[in-house]
This record gives sequence, C-alpha cells and structure tokens, in this order.
Amino acid sequence: MDALLPIVVKINDILWNYLLIFLLCGTGIYFTIRLKFIQITKFKQGLKQVFGGIKFGKKAGKDGMSSFQSVATAIAAQVGTGNLAGAATAIVSGGPGAIFWMWLSAFFGMSTIFAEATLAQKFRTKVNGEVTGGPAYYISQGLKNKGLACFFSITIILALGFIGNMVQANSIGDAFYTAFNIDPKIIGAILSVIAGFIFIGGVSRIASFTEKVVPFMAVFYLIGGLFVLVTNCTHILPAFKMIFVGAFNPQAVLGGAIGVSVKQAMRYGVARGLFSNEAGMGSTPHAHAVAIVNHPAEQGFAAIVSVFIDTFLVLTMTALVILTTGVIGNGNTGIALTQEAFTVGMGTFGNPFIAITLFFFAFSTIIGWYFFAEANVKYLFKGKGLTIFRILVMMFIFLGSCIRVDLVWQLADTFNGLMVLPNLIALLLLSPLVIATRNDYLEKEKNKLL
Repeated sequence: MDALLPIVVKINDILWNYLLIFLLCGTGIYFTIRLKFIQITKFKQGLKQVFGGIKFGKKAGKDGMSSFQSVATAIAAQVGTGNLAGAATAIVSGGPGAIFWMWLSAFFGMSTIFAEATLAQKFRTKVNGEVTGGPAYYISQGLKNKGLACFFSITIILALGFIGNMVQANSIGDAFYTAFNIDPKIIGAILSVIAGFIFIGGVSRIASFTEKVVPFMAVFYLIGGLFVLVTNCTHILPAFKMIFVGAFNPQAVLGGAIGVSVKQAMRYGVARGLFSNEAGMGSTPHAHAVAIVNHPAEQGFAAIVSVFIDTFLVLTMTALVILTTGVIGNGNTGIALTQEAFTVGMGTFGNPFIAITLFFFAFSTIIGWYFFAEANVKYLFKGKGLTIFRILVMMFIFLGSCIRVDLVWQLADTFNGLMVLPNLIALLLLSPLVIATRNDYLEKEKNKLL
C-alpha cells in the first residue's frame, strides 16, 4: 500500500494540475463563446428559476423535485470540505492570486454546468416509475456509447458513493475530535444512522433534507464569515488588492523568497476551484435531471446559480477570512489554516464554529453524493440492488470516520478525475444539441410560448 501511494499521487498531479485544468477550462471557454455568455445574459433568469415562488415542504416524488430542491441538492454536494480547505490550499500553494483564477474558472464553469443540466433534462428517463438521469444517460442515449456510460457510472459510484463519502466522514470525525474531544467512532455511528434514514426515504426525503439544510448552512457560514470581516474591516481592501495583484505578480504580494509564480497561482486556483464547484465533473447533472421544469434550458439557468453560490459566495468568504486575519505563513494549510483564521477572528468560538460548519457542509455532501451514485446504480442494475448499496455506503461512512489513510484521500481525487473524462467527451460531442435547446428556449420565450 505504501508503494502504491506515490504512484497515485503522480497520477493525480497529471490529472488535476495539467490535463483536467486545460480540458475543463477549455470546455468552459468553448461553451461560454458558443452560448454567447449565457452565465451573464441569463443569470437573472437563473435566480428567478431557483428562488421564484419557493415553497418549503413541497413534497418531491417519483416525478421529480422542484428547481429549488434540485439546486439545493446540487449545492449540498458542491459545498463540502473543499470550500473550507480548498481556498486555503490554493492560497498557500499559489498565493492570494490563486483566488482570482478560482473566480475565472468558476465563471467559465457556469456555462459548462448549463450544458450538463440541459442535457440531463433532455435525456432523463424513468427507472421503476421514478425519474432519474445524468451523464450515463446522455452518454448512452445521446452518444449511443454504453461502454463509456458504464465506465462513467462505475467511476462515480467509487469516487462519490464509497471513497468520497469516506473522506467527508473522516473530515467530520477529525473536526469533532479536535473541537469537542468526541471519539470519531461515535460520530461515525451517528452519521451512518442519520444518513441511512435519509437514504431509505428516497428522493422525497433527500429533497426535504437539502431544501432545509443547505440554505441554513450557507447563511450560518456567511454570517460567521461576515462577523470576522467586520471586525477586520480595515484589511478587506488590502485583501482584494492581494488577490488581483497576486494573480499577475505574486512576488509583489509575497516577496521573492516565497517563489510563487503566475503559473502556480493559476494552476492551484483553477484546480481547487474546479474541484470545489464540480462544473464539468458530471456529478450535479443527476440533481438537475429530476427537476420539474417547463423547458430543459430553464434548469440550465438554475444550475448556473449553484456555481455562483459555491465559488463566489462560500469559497470567497473562506479566502477573505484567511487573508484579513493574517494567518498566511504560520505553517498551516488546508482545513487547519481555515480553523486558525476563524479562531483569530472569533476567539475560542472559532474552532467549534468550523467544526459545526464542517459537519453541515460534509454531511450534506454525503447525502448529495449518495444521490448521484444511486442514479448510476439504477443505470447499471436497472433499479435493483439499492438496499445493498445503501448498506455499503453506510459502512463506508462509518469506516471513513474512524481511519485516515492518505491513499484513500488520493484515490478519491483519482476517481473524481477519471469520471470527468467521459462526461467532457459527451458535453463536447453533444454541444450542437445544447445550443439548439438554448435557441429553442429563446425562440419560445420571444413568442411568449413558455
């Protein structure tokens, strides 16, 4: 196992720091141009689609869920440990300027996620009378390539359902042990039971959970972050200056001794941003596929908003808290640096605040990732074997909370990267259909047929 770790690390380095950066960003730029900057022109429409006429408690069922519930489920998966650790890692490795490149990658990612959500709507289907969908369906039906669809399904089940959920559970166990000295095994058992209860309830219970928890956790974190920013308000403008100057001249911000280049700022910012908002990765389309909308493009507009919330609100808040509290260079990185920043900003309440936030972020991600993986179990096994799958996921959640093996964390990155490749192939080859769907919506909107 020890010999395997450096090999997997090398694979991840090639995947995430070179290959996927160019593929994901290139796809985002392509769709941004072909869709005529849809993330700007239809952003207002996306907000209306998500938040217009919200009715909490609206029961989801076999026919799907509301746009708001779908976006909440997508955000549940997007906003995870990466939002607390990702910005910190990017800043330490690429300097404050990495945040600028994180923003830029998210901007282009908005057009990619529009394409994903639109295709998921176009090719959604029913399994055992229940609506489902995702990349496996638009790969197999749109590209007529079942082999590639099966490869995607297998990688996402491993990446999110099993290995990824181990990582999320481990983060919760660590945080609660550090903040409250609670045995991770106890946390793992509680997580498994609560998660199992939600899994068994199907799409109805998952939608009910995400629509209530996601807004609460986002507001809770943003209020905490705003408190830190208000108490350090004199450092906000210098923080933005560090971000913009550091994007093109890192040495001017960090000094020549640090050795961070523009290439590093770009590399780490883009990689961490894409890993956090999941645009192009093929995960969130499973949530958007089950939304009840009048036109497939409408859910594409809604999907754009999810990337905005993930990166421009939550991830940016983490970055600003770190930069305004002056904790860079103290030797910490990842979640430890974020914890240190909030401890400086909030005092003794900082550590418990992050532990509680991390619980909501990571646990909601577990629910979202389970939902995505379940859709692919349905694809591979035609709706059979769900009970066995649920039990296995519960076991992995418990196991993940108890142990931390570096190889497991690295394998999560590997399978996350592998599932991107068939999804991007499908997005690019099916791009004429995405553009035609968008044009059809605009034509019907113009003629007031929607």
